[in-house]
Amino acid sequence: MKKILFSLLILVLLASVSCNKYDAKGNLIKKYDEIQKATWLLGEWEKTDSLGTLKEIWVNKNDSTFIGQSYYIQNNKDTIHNENIELVQAQEHLIYLALVKGENNNKAIPFQMTKDADSLLVFENPKHDYPKKIEYRLLKNKGLSITVFGKEKGKRNSETYLLVKKK
Repeated sequence: MKKILFSLLILVLLASVSCNKYDAKGNLIKKYDEIQKATWLLGEWEKTDSLGTLKEIWVNKNDSTFIGQSYYIQNNKDTIHNENIELVQAQEHLIYLALVKGENNNKAIPFQMTKDADSLLVFENPKHDYPKKIEYRLLKNKGLSITVFGKEKGKRNSETYLLVKKK
């Protein structure tokens, strides 16, 4: 009986070791499955209307981080909004970090992913005033819908931005 238990223990250990991947130096290669759920977000997205242009650009920094920038240029002259964004996988969580210079003592505001699907990412921070929730949705026409939810001046508010991917 002891031989059987010992053999089973060895098999379990071998199976768990064989599922891991290692680099050329023998270091364990970590899996970043959560950040992979957002790969469809990579690229340059844009919305232009008579008032100006909204752009959001996402690039892959490394295996656990995507870096983004969102900005709005009014009438090709003045930058009205400029936000630096990071999507970071921290252990098993995907965190959306939003930094607007001059706000929040120049510290990024974290939003944790609370829902994901093939074409949906939802990030929330219930302690933040506005927004409390940010939703990214890939549309069937390959457009991008970004909706922010929260309270402004005590009233529930949401704003939706529809962008198209630049080639």
